[in-house]
Amino acid sequence: MAKASSHGKSRGPLRIADCYLPFRRQQEFHTSRAKYRLFGGAAGPGKTKALLWEALLQANQTPHCDTLLLRRTYPELESSLLAYFRRDVPRKFYKSYNESKHVVTWHNGATTRFGYCRNENDVYQYQGAEFLFIGIDELTHFTLKQWQFLTSRNRCAARGRSPCMAGATNPGNIGHAWVKALWVDHVPAPGFERPDLYDPRDYQFIRARLDDNPIYANDAEYRRTLEALPEHLRRAFLEGDWSVFAGQYFDIFEIGRHTARPEDLRLEPWWPRWISIDWGFQHPSAVYWHCAMPAEVNSRKSKVQSNPEVQRTTGAFDFQLSTLNPQIVTYREFVQNGLSPRMLAQAIVERTGREPVQEVFLSPDAFAHRTSEASIAEQLGEVLAANGLPRPAPADDDRIGGWQWMYQLLENDAWVITDNCAKLIECIPQLVRDNARVEDIRKMDGDDPADAARYGLVSGARFSELTQNDASRVGARHAVPGGAEVVQPPRFVHGMPLGEQIARQVSAEDPTSRAIHYQRLESEAQRFFRPKKLPRRWNW
Repeated sequence: MAKASSHGKSRGPLRIADCYLPFRRQQEFHTSRAKYRLFGGAAGPGKTKALLWEALLQANQTPHCDTLLLRRTYPELESSLLAYFRRDVPRKFYKSYNESKHVVTWHNGATTRFGYCRNENDVYQYQGAEFLFIGIDELTHFTLKQWQFLTSRNRCAARGRSPCMAGATNPGNIGHAWVKALWVDHVPAPGFERPDLYDPRDYQFIRARLDDNPIYANDAEYRRTLEALPEHLRRAFLEGDWSVFAGQYFDIFEIGRHTARPEDLRLEPWWPRWISIDWGFQHPSAVYWHCAMPAEVNSRKSKVQSNPEVQRTTGAFDFQLSTLNPQIVTYREFVQNGLSPRMLAQAIVERTGREPVQEVFLSPDAFAHRTSEASIAEQLGEVLAANGLPRPAPADDDRIGGWQWMYQLLENDAWVITDNCAKLIECIPQLVRDNARVEDIRKMDGDDPADAARYGLVSGARFSELTQNDASRVGARHAVPGGAEVVQPPRFVHGMPLGEQIARQVSAEDPTSRAIHYQRLESEAQRFFRPKKLPRRWNW
């Protein structure tokens, strides 16, 4: 029989032993006395189910308290926590369930709310609320700022009760670095504003693997499925290896901040559009459609977003906007392997329809003549041209410069990816630095979407009127009274070592961002210290 949670004694009518018998690792999770618990690591040990029953148990132990369960998006909430609740919790155990608000009311007056936080600021909908327990499923899908705000909602006035929070997750995704720091490495996470207040005793990691779940431990088919994953995913999901994503390159990428629902965007047909392709046959070919949003539209969007009432009534632009104008939108994705060049071109034609595409950028290796037959680029071009699309042009394949450009666009909120580009959104947080070349990204299976997007952002930057000089200004931002920011030009003087001058002007802590800013300032310094030309003498 399952024991009651150590955070209180059972008084309510709920007997979890009637429908939930926790495994050993789940039981360890339920009886932990840590203020902040993390459960899981690998796939399959029953993380979501344990999180659900912890919230239900605590709600039934404390009359008139509130508990909260979260996922990042509503579809994820519907397919996991809500699905488990509807399937596993008998109707007689609770008083009512509000289907529209996703709130369960228990017989003792306590509630359990199911919610989601798709955008960064969605956590503020819980401002003013008090929750005895907050459980976050797939915690690495959330940001540190979201977690920290939710800790302020974790409180309860009931005597003898200890408010607590818990997360369940696998390694990887946008929150990998901060979650690993707090629970696995037991150090303050990057971005922790008061590291002196971090107490590792508050954080307990209950590590669980596939073998800890008797249901899946002997499931050879499921294990074979995990074994067949690319190496980084196999190590994360099968072994629960938190070191697999060490050195995450795009650690600033956030769902909600850099993503948007396609229906929230109206891309006018006269705006510049282009396509980028990373060719592959055994590996997938990845194709992306991009659009440049003009500056005046971005300015108008900023006015909409700055007015909460307008935003509420129109439902428009629920993603953060660029501080640089204009903005690049990647709005369509096609990823598939095993297609011949002509088949791939036909798929592109069908998905493009009548859209006025100005250029198509293709990975440079596709222009090589490997046999006497036409090159891949020529085969693609024949079909594209016959259907009114441009023939492919070689994409800029500067890897280091391209990754840094992508980083700068993300850092400035100048690149938005629509939710239907699922492979790209999944790929970006998994990219890690190459140990041999820290400015580059380590090659791995499944990075084709990132390569294709890089081609589009670098080669198509001129359509958006953005340049590397625009985005590189990010390192020179400084706060001014009133909370605004200004961009300061780099300043150099004679007589001081250049390295010291640059170090004083770089405030970023992230290695990628620091490398970008150092390169920019070194370039500016070369121009500043370049010998001035003598005035031309005229002979009359």
